[in-house]
Amino acid sequence: MTETARPLATNWAGNHTYPVERLHRPTSVEQLQEVVAGARSVRVLGSRHSFTGIADAADLVSLEVMHGDSGFPAAVTVDPDGRTVSFGGGLKYGELVERLHDDGLALHNLASLPHISVAGAVATATHGSGVANGNLATAVAALEMVTSDGGIVRTRRGDPDFDGMVVGLGALGAVTRVTLDVEPAYEVRQDVFEGLPWDVLLENLDGVLSSGYSVSVFTVLRETVDLVWVKSRTDGARDVPDELFGAPAATVDRHPVIGLDPTPCTPQLGRPGPWYDRLPHFRMGFTPSAGEELQSEYLLPRRHGAAAVEALLGLADRIRPLLLTCEIRAVAADRLWMSTSCGEDSVALHFTWAPAQAEVESVLAALEAALLPFGARPHWGKLFLADAVEIAGLYPRHADFARLVERMDPRGAFRNPWLTARVLGTG
Repeated sequence: MTETARPLATNWAGNHTYPVERLHRPTSVEQLQEVVAGARSVRVLGSRHSFTGIADAADLVSLEVMHGDSGFPAAVTVDPDGRTVSFGGGLKYGELVERLHDDGLALHNLASLPHISVAGAVATATHGSGVANGNLATAVAALEMVTSDGGIVRTRRGDPDFDGMVVGLGALGAVTRVTLDVEPAYEVRQDVFEGLPWDVLLENLDGVLSSGYSVSVFTVLRETVDLVWVKSRTDGARDVPDELFGAPAATVDRHPVIGLDPTPCTPQLGRPGPWYDRLPHFRMGFTPSAGEELQSEYLLPRRHGAAAVEALLGLADRIRPLLLTCEIRAVAADRLWMSTSCGEDSVALHFTWAPAQAEVESVLAALEAALLPFGARPHWGKLFLADAVEIAGLYPRHADFARLVERMDPRGAFRNPWLTARVLGTG
């Protein structure tokens, strides 16, 4: 159950080394309770897709579902009458979605890649896309977690503090079970449009982002917008046009990182397919995105979207040498306290960078200076520079969350330097 942590010393991108002394792989909730209660500093290690020290701890816990008798139980339970699915805290989206589809069910939204753990994505408000789609955390109907005293806490939608516990940043406990809303399975087609002029995008940003069920704009900040990916549900009434605000449809499959082989990407060219094989950009069996990369992302009120994109274009010469791709998406408002879309329909500006962290952080200083005045909230799992004082002003329920952390983890077992510096502060 416990081993040295050297094989898992770094995150997915290799840019962060965990200061871990022991890695635990409990095979039951009881074993997890024992580990957490006895640890001075503990965190759950998800799919290691965060780019920061958010998961740092002396004792890391993996709840990954393994083959055979090892690993934390997946224990997938579908409730078709209640339209929910419940499962163990280490399950990845790619491991969940085919089971749901086999039962004729679906999730409302998915992130760009299915390789990430559900609990980790929920805890960081990871989001997917769509003007009417809340982020992945908004599908949570119930949670179970082990707190720092080894006790078990269960919460359901509508309970006091539920809205503060869902996007918990790993600060409240080790999530052992997640329950998500589901709906009947559906099909999606994916169409890509090329060469949209910038002035057309700026004049019609809401129209472009509303042109499908899930829409992503990809650019390396050249003369025109490189790609617009439009994912449309086939059960909708809207027809997919042959062009998008004058931008023609692509005639071959494309990769979000311009010039890369599109084989790892989900099928395009209007070919309908299952929701789980179209909503993500990448397929489970392949290396997602570019592989060797860093990421940053900022979500800001959608009403400021065009102005923020103009500010981004003003920094294009500084950004472009390090940029693999920039993705622009929409996310619907929610009420989860620490969600990056709490209280505001949002536009997300996502940056996939070359693996040069010092140079990227230098650019982030200028980028945040341009975006934070629009109320931009950094994605919790990606690189950013803003500190806890700046962050606190972006979240109306920040003080309530800080009190919830103190109440649920009074001995600070789940608190780490990243959480102090970036979220809670020292006050």
